[in-house]
This record gives sequence, C-alpha cells and structure tokens, in this order.
Amino acid sequence: DNLLRRAACQEAQAFGNELIPSSMPLKKATVFLNPAACKGKARNLFEKNAAPILHLSGLDVTVVKTDYEGQAKKLLELMENTDLIIIAGGDGTVQEVITGLLRRADEAVFSKIPIGFIPLGKTCTLSNTLYPESTNQVQHITNATLAILKGETVPLDVLQIKGEKEQPVFAVTGLRWGSYRDAGVKVSKYWYLGPLKTKAAHFFSTFKEWPQKHQAALMYLGPTERPPEEPEEKPSRPPLYVRLYRRLRLYWASPPKEIPQEVTPEDWEELNLSTIELSIATRNRQLDLT
Repeated sequence: DNLLRRAACQEAQAFGNELIPSSMPLKKATVFLNPAACKGKARNLFEKNAAPILHLSGLDVTVVKTDYEGQAKKLLELMENTDLIIIAGGDGTVQEVITGLLRRADEAVFSKIPIGFIPLGKTCTLSNTLYPESTNQVQHITNATLAILKGETVPLDVLQIKGEKEQPVFAVTGLRWGSYRDAGVKVSKYWYLGPLKTKAAHFFSTFKEWPQKHQAALMYLGPTERPPEEPEEKPSRPPLYVRLYRRLRLYWASPPKEIPQEVTPEDWEELNLSTIELSIATRNRQLDLT
C-alpha cells in the first residue's frame, strides 16, 4: 500500500511542478467529504490516500466535511465559485451533491463545473461505472484521484425525480426504491448479530411491513437523443462598413411582429405499479430508443 501511495504522489508531483503564468490564479478544488461513509473510516481513507495527491498537484484545495445527512444539499446552495467539485464518499454523498447543485438558481453555470468522484463509501455503484474494478482499496482510491487530476471526464445521465410536494431530487444513472432497498439501509442496525445481520434485517422488515407490495403511480419521459455538441467557434468580425450598414438598417427598420410559437407538450407516459422493488437504470451513452 505504501508503494502504491508513493507512486501516486510522484505522479501528482509532476502536475505540481508545472509552471503557470504569474497572472493565472491557482485552480480551486472544493472537496465534499462524508466522514461517516464506510462505517466511519472515510476520513482516514481520504487523508491517507487522496489528500496528499491533491495537495501535491498544486490545486487550492478546500475540504468541506459533512456532519449529518442532507447537509451537502444545503452547503451547495451557499457555495461560491470553484473550478472543480470533488465528492469523497459513497452513493448517498453523490446523490446529495448532485441534488444540491441542480437545485441552485444558477445551476446552468454550475453544471459546467467538472465533478470528480473518490469512492470511499461501502456502496459505490458509480465507481463501477467510472473506474475499472480493483481488489486493492488503496489503488482504487489513488487511481480515482489521479483520474481527476488528468481531467478524464465521462458524460453521465441524471434522473430528475419529482414528488407531489417536495423539491425535485436528482440521482445519477439509476434509482432504487422498495423493500429490499429499505432493508439494506437497516443492516447496520443489527451489527450485534455478526454474519446474520443481513438476513435479520430482511426478516424483521418483512414482518414489520406485511404485505411487502408497494403501490405507486409513475409518470416518466422516454429517452431522447442528446443534441450533438458543436465546437465553440468565434465568428470572424465583419468589416466596419458592413457593421455600420447593419446598425443603420436596424435603426430605421420597424420592429418585427412576434409570432407566437406553438409549444409541443411533452409526451409523458403513466404507469401504475404494484411491486416489491423498483429499479430504474439509464444508459444514454449508447442509446437504444426501443
């Protein structure tokens, strides 16, 4: 493990040794760290494996530690400008940060900020999508941190979930809801049963909530193709006489009448469900519209 940390720090040092112009400010990175992830080991894992790499890279790093569930959403509403957002935790921390980011009034500006993910939680479904599986936890964390420094980005889908009253919630690539998910959350409650704690959580939750079926009405939009990203090219400035002619023409011309455009309603589909567990996953990178 120490050899892996050493090799990763040497690679990060190469980023830190790069010269930048005196007029260029240091890049700011804001890390949202969930110390409660991985049964309370996340803080130690981050400080031993990821923090040295980030500091050696020459980034201006600010670490924000969350104290309770839902705090990351509130902190995102108050966050000032940053060049990079790094999530250090599990799937729950990712969901909170993405939700807080997309609830902002200026979310169109903040959505362009790249987001890095350092997998520290017990459940990291997203890390399987982003990084190759690794049996060594130290290597998994150092590889993820180095990928952030290299600027390796992958476009991912975000699901927007709207209820009847509450603000919308956002989930990355997938959503789980139902009995199995609820029982999985309560597994740690039965820690004193050792290897039987998972079975005990399912056993007690089954008898507590019988029958297990949940009724739900779901409205959803089908997949749509992502519009092609056009390269930003600045058009060449026309000559002075052309610009003068255009201004004079606009000045003397009568204002055009606005023609109201017909807004096509979104084609929502409704589905009534009676289910034990609902799992929704999206994969729009290689889209199959069927």
